[in-house]
Amino acid sequence: MTWAAGWPSMAKDPVEAWGRPNGGCAAFSWHGVIRMRCVTVVSALVALMQVLAMAQAPEVPLFAFASPDAAAEWQAVNDGVMGGVSDGRFRMTDRQTLEFSGTLSLENNGGFASVRSRPRSLGLQTGDTLVARVRGDGREYQFNLYGSGRSRAFSYRAPVQTRAGEWIEVAVPLDRFEATSFGRVLRGADPVDPRNVLSVGFLLAEKAPGPFVLEVAWIKVLRREGR
Repeated sequence: MTWAAGWPSMAKDPVEAWGRPNGGCAAFSWHGVIRMRCVTVVSALVALMQVLAMAQAPEVPLFAFASPDAAAEWQAVNDGVMGGVSDGRFRMTDRQTLEFSGTLSLENNGGFASVRSRPRSLGLQTGDTLVARVRGDGREYQFNLYGSGRSRAFSYRAPVQTRAGEWIEVAVPLDRFEATSFGRVLRGADPVDPRNVLSVGFLLAEKAPGPFVLEVAWIKVLRREGR
C-alpha cells in the first residue's frame, strides 16, 4: 500500500523513509520519539517506585484522638499574642477526631489562628514523612513543625490545600518543610533537624476573614525501612 504523494511508502523501512531529507518529513525522527517515550516510561516507573516505597514504609503513630486525655496534649495559639482578635479553638469530637475551628480576623494587624501539640520529644528521624488525615473547608492551612530555641513566630511549614467537606491524606517529607518567620519564608535557612522537632500543628493565615473549621483524624510518620 502506497500513501499519497509526499508521504513515505509503507513498503519501505519507515525509519529510513522518515529520516531521509526527501522522505516527506525531514524534521521527524523515530529515534527522538523513542527517546521521549523512554523518558516518559522511566519517569512513570520512578513515580510508581516512590508510591510503592511509601505504601510499604512502616507507619509510626504520632497523634490520635481516641483517649480521654488527648486534649491535654494540644493548645490553641492565636494572633492575640500580637494584639489580634482571631478566635481559634479546638475540641475532641465523638468521632475521635480533633476539630480546630473559629473565626479569622484581620483586625489589629492580626490574621492567624493555630492549634499545635504541646512540646515533647517526637522521635522523628532523617528521611521521615509526616502524614495527616484531615477534612477541611476549602481553605489553605499550614502544616507546621516547631522546635526548641526559636521564637514563637518561627516554624517549618508546608501548605495543605483542603477540599470542603472531604477527607484527604496529606503526606509531606521532612525535607519539604520550609523555614518561616512571621509567615515569611527564610531563604537559605537550615533544613529541618528531626531531633529538634518538639511540636506539630496546623495554622490558618489566609487574608480572608471569616469562619473556618479543620478536622484531624490522626497524624502518623512513614519511616524508611531499616531506620
